[in-house]
Order: sequence, then C-alpha cells, then structure tokens
Amino acid sequence: MDSHQKRSKVFYGWYIVGACLALTLYTGGVVYFGFTAIFEPIASEFGWSYAQISLAASLRGLETGLLAPIMGLLADRWGPRKLILGGTIIISLGFLLLSQVSSLAVFYMAFALLAIGMSTCTGTVLMTAVTNWFRRRAGLVIGIVASGFGLGGLLVPVVTGLIDTLQWRLTMIVIGIGMLVIGPPLALLVRHKPENYGYQPDGDISSPPETEEVPVSPAIEEVNIPARQAFRTRAFWYLSVSAMFHSLVVGAVITHMMPYLSSVNFSRGVSSLLTLLLPLASIAGRLGSGWLADRIGSRRLLTTGFILMTAGMFLFGYVTTGMAWLLIPFIITFSLGWGSNVTTRISLLREYFGRTSFGTILGFMSGIIMLGNMAGAPIAGLVYDTWGSYQGAWLSFGMLTLLGAAIVLILPNPGQTGKQAA
Repeated sequence: MDSHQKRSKVFYGWYIVGACLALTLYTGGVVYFGFTAIFEPIASEFGWSYAQISLAASLRGLETGLLAPIMGLLADRWGPRKLILGGTIIISLGFLLLSQVSSLAVFYMAFALLAIGMSTCTGTVLMTAVTNWFRRRAGLVIGIVASGFGLGGLLVPVVTGLIDTLQWRLTMIVIGIGMLVIGPPLALLVRHKPENYGYQPDGDISSPPETEEVPVSPAIEEVNIPARQAFRTRAFWYLSVSAMFHSLVVGAVITHMMPYLSSVNFSRGVSSLLTLLLPLASIAGRLGSGWLADRIGSRRLLTTGFILMTAGMFLFGYVTTGMAWLLIPFIITFSLGWGSNVTTRISLLREYFGRTSFGTILGFMSGIIMLGNMAGAPIAGLVYDTWGSYQGAWLSFGMLTLLGAAIVLILPNPGQTGKQAA
C-alpha cells in the first residue's frame, strides 16, 4: 500500500490481532486442550499406558521446541504469512493421520505433524506478527492474542461431545477439515512490518518531515538488542528457565486434568466442564496483566503469577469428590497465575530486547520452554502409573513454580540488559 494512500479509520494492525486471536483460539482448543478429551478413548481402545499416551504430548513439545528458534528467525526474515499458511495445512494433515492411527508409531507421527504445524502458525510466529505492529500497546495486544488460547477452552466440551457422538476417529477428520476451512483465509490477513505499508507501530503514519527540526519524544524510543547479544544476558536465561518451569506444570495439568478428575471419581461430563473453565478463567490474567504491570511492575507481577500457580497446585493435589470445593480456589489461583505469566513474560522480553530481533529471541526462548512442556505430561503419567495417584506430581510441581518465582526475583533491571552478560 502506498504511504500516501487513504487509510481505513481502523489501524490495520487490529485486523492482524483479530486473525491471530482466531487462530490461537482454534488451534489451542483442538490441538492443545482437545488432547485431554481423546486421552481416555484412545487408552480404552488400544490399552496403552498413560505414560505412553502422554509421550505424544512430549513429542509435540520436542518438535515445537526444536522448530521454535527456526520459526522465530524465519518470521523476522520472511514475515509470518507464509509460515501461518503452511502451518494450518500441516495441522490438518496431522489430524487426518491421527484419524487413521493403528499403532503407537503412527500415533506419534501424527503428533509430530501437529507439532510442526503448531510451531509454524502459532506461538512465536503470531506474537512476532502482532508485536511488529504495536509498541505502546504491545502488552494489550499480546494479552488479547494470548486470550485466544484461553478461549480455546470453550472447544473442549465441543470436542468431547463430538467424540462421544461421532467417535474419536471421525472427530479428528472433522477437526482437520475445520482447520483447512478457517486457517488459510486468516493467514492471508496477516502482514509483516507496518513500515512496509507506510505506518509506524500503533498506527502512526510515516511521512516526510515538513521541517528539518523534528523533535523525537523519548517516550517512543525503544531498545533494540541483537539476538546474539540477548543470548548472552542473564535476563534472557532467567526468563527462559522460569518459563520452562511454568510450561512443564501447565502442560502436565492440561494433559492430565480429565484423567486425574476421573481417577478421583468425577464424571466425564463434569471433568470436561472443569477443563473448559480453567483456560477461560486464565483470560482474566492474560488481559489484566498489562494493566497490572503498569501499576506494580512486570517483574513483580510475574513473581506473583508463579506464587498463585504454586497455591493452585497444592490445592489441586488434594482434590477428591469429598473435597470438590477445592476446585474453585484452584481454578482461580492457578488460572490467574498461568494467564498473567504468559502475557507478562512476552511483554518483559519485548521490554528487555526490543522489536528488531524479537521473533528470533522469542523463538529461542520457546525452544527452552518446550523442554518443560515435553517433560511435564510424561512425568505426571509415570507418577500415576507407578503409584496410582497424581498427588505426588501436583505437589512436586507446586515446588517447581515456587522456584520459578525465586528466579524472577533476581532478574536484572531492563535498562541494564545490554550491559550485563549471563
């Protein structure tokens, strides 16, 4: 678009936010949260152990972690659109293959495809897309897009209902076709950097100065630290390791929530409803974190988020049908901590290192995060297979989130990032 062409009253960046929100909602709902709904039907049909089935989530995390740095680099260089388009097609193929599963090997291959697709059209790529278009409102748009993941919880009862009605194989075909229907059109809405279209972040219009003296407000100046320098800072590693602990715990809870509640005698219908409520409740943390960060500081908010997750895990560990009321404070504390941490850590990354290499830096951080995501579900499954209870896993994971809070407390100040090596 020509920089002098008449523009819509709505900044185009908001269309990109809307497209990324919709992509996050669908993929989060059917790939991430939906996995818990097919867990028990697959275990029942094939007789595989919980640890074997959970390994699929780990393979998904491994693939995503290995690809995240590459996707971040490609998003910075090529722009997100091509990646998102390819990723939606790969996810569709993954679901179609999953519908034909007859062995563990094929089951793992299907999840490898899902992981490749998720790496290519969600997470790092989408966050790079929206942070390229916003600076002053970066925290808000990150929260909005991240909320799509929480809204994906709405699809858990839908997926569960489809599985109970159509059986799980046909449901996977329906979901795969759905991805093909909505994914490519949304991908075509996404653009790379606003400067290519005559804009500046937040909708500021780039135009030739009318005078030689153009004052530059310090408020719009931003730090831009190259990726190689960022990887040598303590801030990058502290944020990455704490986020890895966060991902380990969240991945285990989401994957095993329905099996866990079934193991303590909750019905499948109630379990799916509670699995829906957890990500939905996290939306408050995702959207509210930007507002709170301005008032109490991002690092303090990230620490608080980890403490809330810790409280939630200890409550979760003692849930039984006789102590069902513990689910209410669990959902409140865990979801608020989970949601606010997702948004706050990305905002902090932008604050520490700027926009120029954001995709590359976030991609490498996502690779580290996925080490946690890869470990959490199998550990929880192994604990259950060994002791017939999830309690030891949940209490141990609570200690891990507490350690995450301690790591965040020793983060350096953002202004010192470029001067401090890891």
